Parts: sequence; C-alpha cells; structure tokens
Amino acid sequence: MILLIDAGNTRVKWALATADMPLGAWIDSGAVTHADMPQLELAWCEAAATHGVERVLIANVAGNALRVQLEYVLQRCLPDLPLEWFASLPALAGLTNGYRNPGQLGCDRFAAAIAGHMLAPDLPVIVVNCGTATTIDAVTADGVFLGGMILPGLGLMASSLARNTAQLPQIAQDGKLPDGFADNTDDAILSGILAAQGGAIEHACARHHATECIISGGAAPYIAPMLKVPYRIVENIVLIGLHAAVSSAE
Repeated sequence: MILLIDAGNTRVKWALATADMPLGAWIDSGAVTHADMPQLELAWCEAAATHGVERVLIANVAGNALRVQLEYVLQRCLPDLPLEWFASLPALAGLTNGYRNPGQLGCDRFAAAIAGHMLAPDLPVIVVNCGTATTIDAVTADGVFLGGMILPGLGLMASSLARNTAQLPQIAQDGKLPDGFADNTDDAILSGILAAQGGAIEHACARHHATECIISGGAAPYIAPMLKVPYRIVENIVLIGLHAAVSSAE
C-alpha cells in the first residue's frame, strides 16, 4: 500500500492506493488545513494499522516548516519507513520536462502535468490547478511539458483588493454572479477576478491549440463555469500524478 501526500500552501491532501489501481481510485483519502495537522496522525496511524503502508511519496511545496511537521507525524505512525520526497526530473512517467532548468519546476506542477498527460493521452492539454496560486501549464500530445503561467489564486486576488484598496470589502469567492455587468462593488470584484482567471486559462488553451482542458483545485468549481472552452474538472490532480509516477515505475 502506498501513502500519497500532496502538501500544498493551504491544505495537506492524501490518498491510499496500490500501484495497480486505476488512477484516482483510492482506498482511503482525506484533506486537512495546516492548522488541523494533528488530525493526520490519527488518520495515518489508522491507515497503517488497517491497510499496511509500504511506501510514502510526498509532494511538498509549502516549505521546510511543513516538511518538518510531516516528518514528525509520519515518524510516529510509520517509524521504520523511509520517506520519499517527490521532485521534478528531466523525464518521468512518459512526460518530458521542458523547463529551462527541470529541477526548478514546482513538484506539484510536474505531478499535475504527468496526470494531465495520463488522463488525456495523445492530446495537447492544458492543466490548471486552482489553489492558493493558479497554475496553467501546457503539455503536448507526445508528452512534453512546455511550461506555463502562474497567477494569484482566486482567494489571493480577492484578499489583495480588500487589503490594498481603500473601502473595498473582502468578498466570498463562492458568491453567485448576476447576469451582465455587476451593479454593486462586491459583485464587481468577484466578476473581475473570475474573468481574470478564466481569461488566462482561455488564452493558454488558444495559444496551445489545446483539445483538452483539465482543471483541478479548490477554486475550480467557481472558475470553471466562466470558461468558454470545453473543460473537465478532475479532483486531486497532484495526487493522481503521484499515483501515475509510482505506477509507471512498477
């Protein structure tokens, strides 16, 4: 049994799978915010006792402090198991990393790109992950990661306006938009940041001549309906990429 962990800037997501299971099919899974990290010890110790864990693969983009926390929790649950820290490589699982310096590509983006290529084989694909930041990446039909764009996520855009612009309120990113142009400030902010996110994704799809747009992340359900290009929402795309990386090595 493999414990897959996606340690992002806001939440830690995890899943249990075997290498031969279909991608995205988990035996168990969960997610917690950084503030709720103590809950992971109970969940992972239970998983280890119930299913047995023989391998741990972690993609961490949230820095060393979170890495230390993860090591502490995993040491208590799986004291004899070495931890594997996922990193971007020049090539893995059928994907060639076209970044100028392959090791500088965020490991979450690399994992998401692997998943995108696996989920849309032989197609030019745009892979979008809508988290704390929104990442928009292009993968060719023959599995070359070309690069992409990074912009502030939906929540960061809203918070930045609320914090740095006089008299503008903090708005909920899951509000319902009116038809047409907004006639109040809250809706105008929400309309603007959703249009910015959607426009960037549509621009990437047009430039790449993408026939597939895969969108994931916590803000995906709010951003995706704005798109004027075909898309599909895929949950936990980084975990799927980790799973694909493990499966390809077996």
